Amino acid sequence: MIIDCHGHFTTAPAALGQWRERQIAKFEATGARHSPDELRIEDEEIRAAIENGQLKLQRERGTDVTLFSPGAGKMAHHYGDAETSRVWSRVSNDLIARVCGLFPDNFVGVCQLPQSPGDALAESVRASAAELERCVTELGFVGCLLNPDPSDGYWQAPPLTDRVYYPLYEKMAELDVPAMVHVAMSRNPAVQGTCAHYLNGDTSAFMQLCESDLFTDFPTLRLILPHGGGAVPYHWGRYRGMMLDRGRPPLEEALLGNVFFDTCVYHRRGLELLTDIVPSANILFASEMIGAVRSVDPETGHRFDDTLALLNSLDSLGPAEREAIYGGNALRVFPRLARRFAKQEAAR
Repeated sequence: MIIDCHGHFTTAPAALGQWRERQIAKFEATGARHSPDELRIEDEEIRAAIENGQLKLQRERGTDVTLFSPGAGKMAHHYGDAETSRVWSRVSNDLIARVCGLFPDNFVGVCQLPQSPGDALAESVRASAAELERCVTELGFVGCLLNPDPSDGYWQAPPLTDRVYYPLYEKMAELDVPAMVHVAMSRNPAVQGTCAHYLNGDTSAFMQLCESDLFTDFPTLRLILPHGGGAVPYHWGRYRGMMLDRGRPPLEEALLGNVFFDTCVYHRRGLELLTDIVPSANILFASEMIGAVRSVDPETGHRFDDTLALLNSLDSLGPAEREAIYGGNALRVFPRLARRFAKQEAAR
């Protein structure tokens, strides 16, 4: 089984974006709330979006299941207040649940959290723990997206290792679910979103973890760094050296029991580096289709986000490593996913 651990509903029906625009506009103009009841999306609209988009590519590329979350850039946590984020997250997650209900063999939910920047951060972390519990226990989701920069491009929050996040980590540990550390949009004109802010977020989060003892407090906590970990594999020696200079445990010992990397790296040499530097037990297959890059690579004839074709072209991976990366590791990192598959198999 080939499990894509990183998919977003980037092809959601236009009504979702229009509802969000009205929500933001109402609050900014008068402080009024825009009701979720005013959002109307029919099942056939969802079916069309998925069948002509992510499901079509699943079938063409030969993947089996996608862990599916709301569009990351659209999380946009800086808009409105804590209640704005709470309602927007609930609306977005409920739509993902509908996708998974319509296509239960192909998509499994991963939720957006109602984070907020500034003084609302602590309140929003508690709300995030509550929304995570709802999504896992009521909607059958298996993980969440955790934004290390809810200010969306200005990095005004404390590091993810700060105790303000502990209520969320306690809930993650209780529910036995991981988080993918994924920034949202960038409203900073000096920092482009997908090719700067996203990769900065991955790199910055890794360094935050290097400087902390978070996993001493939460030994079962599991975090996934998307996009191949940003700059991390390329500068592995710098991180190892920094840990030694500061008298901290070796990098592999301190982090690799809890931190994982995905394969959203859109060229062969980059994936060679990732799989050469990071142990195969810490790599999860992912494509982020249909996402940041949608073009066809003229050098390969495949779309840039067809990471399965790129991985299949690597000669350096043995059968056991491939099996782990393509699906085995996802079943370890997302144990609720493994239990879901077991129930489906028993039902058959």
